[in-house]
Amino acid sequence: MNVRCLLLAAGVLCLGSCVIETSTGPTRHDSRTFDRGSAERLSVNLNMGAGNLKVRGGSSRLAQADFAYNVDSWKPEVRYSGAGAHGSLTINQPGHSHSHFGSVKYEWDLALNDDIPVDLTAHFGAGEARLDLGSLALRSVEVEMGVGELRMDLRGKPRHDYDVHIRGGIGEATIHLPANVGVYAVGSGGIGEIKTSGLRRDGDHWVNDAYEESKTRIHLDIRGGIGSINLIAD
Repeated sequence: MNVRCLLLAAGVLCLGSCVIETSTGPTRHDSRTFDRGSAERLSVNLNMGAGNLKVRGGSSRLAQADFAYNVDSWKPEVRYSGAGAHGSLTINQPGHSHSHFGSVKYEWDLALNDDIPVDLTAHFGAGEARLDLGSLALRSVEVEMGVGELRMDLRGKPRHDYDVHIRGGIGEATIHLPANVGVYAVGSGGIGEIKTSGLRRDGDHWVNDAYEESKTRIHLDIRGGIGSINLIAD
C-alpha cells in the first residue's frame, strides 16, 4: 500500500472529525479496583477517543484500571454495576473524538481476572491498542479502531468457543492466534491486504491445522479499512 496515501487519508480523517486539544498540564495518575462480589461474568465496554490502550489478564481482583493523563478534562469516566451475577464495567474518555498531538499523554492499563467469563468491547479513535487476552476466560471480543495500530494476542488455552469481531479504520492490525486451538477466520482488508502465517486458505476463509480436531474454537471476523491485517497462528 502507498504510504503517502495512508498518511493523507489519516490527516483528512483527523482534520474532519477530531478536536485538537492543546491545554496540557502535569501527568495525573488514577487507579480503580473492583472486587468480584457475586459476579459470575463480566461485560467490559471501553471507549477511548485517542491514546494508548492496554488490556491484559492477571488481576487478583475482578478488574483493576490504572490511568495516566495530562489533560484534566480527559479524566476517564468509570462506571461499574454489579447487581446479581452479571458485572458491567464501562470506561469512557469524556467529550468527543480527540487528536493525539504534541505532549499529550493519555494511557489506560486495564487488568482483568483470568477466571471470570468476560465479554470485551473496545472502541478507540486514534492511537495504539495492546490487547493481551489469551489468559482470559473470553466469551466474546469486539474491537473497532479508527486511526492507529492494534496488537491483539489470543494465544492461550480457551475453555469455550468464542467469537472475535474487529473493524479497522486506518492503520495496521496484527492478531496472534493459538496454533493448538481451532481457528476459523474470515475477513477483508478494504484498501490494503491480509497476510497470514500458520493458517491455510479454505474457500472464503482461513483455518489452522488444529481446526478439524480441536474441541475448542475461535471464530474471527475482521474487516479493514485502509491499512494491513496480519493473522499469525503460532
